[in-house]
Amino acid sequence: MGKYSDQTKLAAAKDYWRGHGGLVAVARRHGVNVASLRQWAAAYRIHGVAGIETRQRKFYSVDFKMTVLRRVRSEKLSSRQAAALFNIRRHDMIGLWLRAYEEGGIAALYPRRSIQHLTMAKQPDTQSKRKKPPPEDKTRTREELLDELQQLRMENAYLKKLEALAQANQQPARGKRPK
Repeated sequence: MGKYSDQTKLAAAKDYWRGHGGLVAVARRHGVNVASLRQWAAAYRIHGVAGIETRQRKFYSVDFKMTVLRRVRSEKLSSRQAAALFNIRRHDMIGLWLRAYEEGGIAALYPRRSIQHLTMAKQPDTQSKRKKPPPEDKTRTREELLDELQQLRMENAYLKKLEALAQANQQPARGKRPK
């Protein structure tokens, strides 16, 4: 259970939207954090009571994350605004998704448990599915070369992160005693 009950959250959000004072005054009156009240008020305004109720931890699909990120970029929304709009409890998650996407592309948005599944997938048979050699660099446009460079950088960053995760999992947990 969180620090505040659903009744406290709802009462504070309603009090704020009824115009009974600013954020600071209403937060003091209800004995809650101002930042929390700001989030509850935004969620209540958009989603009503459902935006404030406590709920189980939620896992978001890659499609949902991409929808949120596209909307954030196209409308230049803050993470708080997007969290309120999409009823996401923790606005900081949007920032994490954005950084992950910028560093590793769409593959970085998959849950960690899915990364292992993706990396253990059967590798294609290289002899039966040989690709044509790429065209000469001299015949390609500057834009094509820059696109390829960006793709290679993303793949490299993804592989580095994957290797770091694998190494971190292999190291024994510090401070734990064997039974």
